[in-house]
Amino acid sequence: MSEHARDDEVDATELTVEGLKTYLHCPRRYEFAHDHGLAGSDDDTTIDDRVSLLRTAICDGLRRGDFDREALEDAIKARLKALWDGHDEPFHSLAQRRHERRVLEATATAYVDRVGVDHAAGIERLASEATEGAVIGPGLSLSSTVSVPGTDETDDTTVSIDSSVDYVYADGSAVVGVQFVPTLRSLGLLRYRSEWEGAVAEQFTDHFDPDADVFEPAFVGALFETAVVIDGLRNHCRRLGLENRTCRYVRIPLADRSQTAVNWARKTVETSLDVADLTDVYIDHHTYGMTHEHRNRTVDDRLATVAGRLATGAFDPTDRWDSISNHACPDCSYTVCCQEYIAQEVQFDG
Repeated sequence: MSEHARDDEVDATELTVEGLKTYLHCPRRYEFAHDHGLAGSDDDTTIDDRVSLLRTAICDGLRRGDFDREALEDAIKARLKALWDGHDEPFHSLAQRRHERRVLEATATAYVDRVGVDHAAGIERLASEATEGAVIGPGLSLSSTVSVPGTDETDDTTVSIDSSVDYVYADGSAVVGVQFVPTLRSLGLLRYRSEWEGAVAEQFTDHFDPDADVFEPAFVGALFETAVVIDGLRNHCRRLGLENRTCRYVRIPLADRSQTAVNWARKTVETSLDVADLTDVYIDHHTYGMTHEHRNRTVDDRLATVAGRLATGAFDPTDRWDSISNHACPDCSYTVCCQEYIAQEVQFDG
């Protein structure tokens, strides 16, 4: 279903965080993918499918409510085995299929060792405190509302932006939303900074400055997603009957093999996991000092502007075309039907 209104078929005030991230890469790509609903090729579907299997296995293991380390690992691996037995991905050989399963099992072990036991205990505490509502997904739906500026002819409009996390758990007085992702590569600078002030704020601002040679849609998209998820977690806490909790957002990669070691002779795989907490790097402490809420006025204001453009169907990419053509076009599935790209490719010299 399209995310932008066309012939009154869809409510233009209902967006998704994935649509926002697509729009940041290229408004025309968003138009093709979400407004027209055209399917593009995706080379990462096999990775996404494996991440989905492990995500489901972990969430089902957590749902058992047992945070003993061995019991949690056994529950996750038993569920993973059942899912893997029904997984019909084509492989070159049985040896490759067995290896890919070992990688997933090693990732499950790394998850349990790194955060799984603590998160399971936090889920148990949160479930005991909540009056109603789900705490474990996968794909636990969240919704955030943003007031977008109107035009001279229209008043301000409230836009709903949907997102999701795979589960939430209690960490002291905070409620933490966890999202499983393939890797953390798209975070860029956010992986190596712990606060908003300084390099992060500068790069975010420069992305929207037409005079600055900066184009970082994935980086900006991660900050937008953090803003949307944290606001969605606040709304979810109200449904759980846990108002006035602070909220945090964490990403955990399940397909990052940079820390994977394979012993081919013994047919064993070992790996470890990084965890990216995006909360502190999003929070503007000046805003926090005034409101005591985990918010960032700069990000939130820009989010409202972009959401407003998207909701009104502003798909013309020409104001950033040089950056888009250099960074987004090379891996875009829609260049065959993109008028800007085609015009660029067939133009005559002279």
